[in-house]
Amino acid sequence: MKYSGMAFQMVAIIFIVTLLGKRLNDHWELDPPYLTAAFALFSVLAALYLSLKDLINPK
Repeated sequence: MKYSGMAFQMVAIIFIVTLLGKRLNDHWELDPPYLTAAFALFSVLAALYLSLKDLINPK
């Protein structure tokens, strides 16, 4: 039960950061969605890092 919320945490991180990238991409009107892709990749890496950090060093 300790790690049951980890999936929801990962989904939230990926969703919020990717949405931020999309909004910035729309704001600067970039034709290829560079910021959306970059922020999505960063969010996946950040979510994996936080999850692995919790698995290796539990609180």
